[in-house]
Amino acid sequence: MNPKVDAFFLDGCGRCSLGGTPECKALQWTSAMKELRRIVLDRGLHEEVKWGFPTYTHRGKNVLMIGAFKANCILSFFKGSLLKDEMKLLHSAGENSQAVRMFRFTDVLTVVELEAILKAYIDEAIQLERAGAKVEFKKAGEFDVPEEFRQVMDEHPALKAAFQALTPGRQRGYLLHFSQAKQAATRFSRIDKCIPKIMSGKGMQDR
Repeated sequence: MNPKVDAFFLDGCGRCSLGGTPECKALQWTSAMKELRRIVLDRGLHEEVKWGFPTYTHRGKNVLMIGAFKANCILSFFKGSLLKDEMKLLHSAGENSQAVRMFRFTDVLTVVELEAILKAYIDEAIQLERAGAKVEFKKAGEFDVPEEFRQVMDEHPALKAAFQALTPGRQRGYLLHFSQAKQAATRFSRIDKCIPKIMSGKGMQDR
């Protein structure tokens, strides 16, 4: 058991000023997450803290994470899309998530009731990691380029060249960000705000 994870259950993830207070979302699900921790540790994974949350690895490779949102806490598998999930219990992390799949919990009793099933999913995830299984991500070229972005690049060849010089992962991040907007005006606004980063060769999350 990693002392840093013990601290997480006392102070939360530390990513906002609410840590250690009753308003901290991580502390709203302490009982359920502690049960998840017990179950995960029983499978022999190494316990760390990454991105502020308890993360469990096998031979240095990320396998799963325990986390919390306002509405629930989660057991999240980094390569969850490769799990068989015959019972259809896993949820996608988001509309465009290609790899991550998760269990969501709103009470500790459900965690206890699903213990045997959770262990089976965890064991399968470990076996996938041991086998070197990899998620086949879509390449940037397989994602639709919003018409608004295509128009802006046609008007600004330097922007088009800068975008094409980005890594596929960075290109994919921008394309998803632009296309998630439902209205053309919002898509143009997002594109305009991202132009300086694209021209600097940076991804959306780069500073």
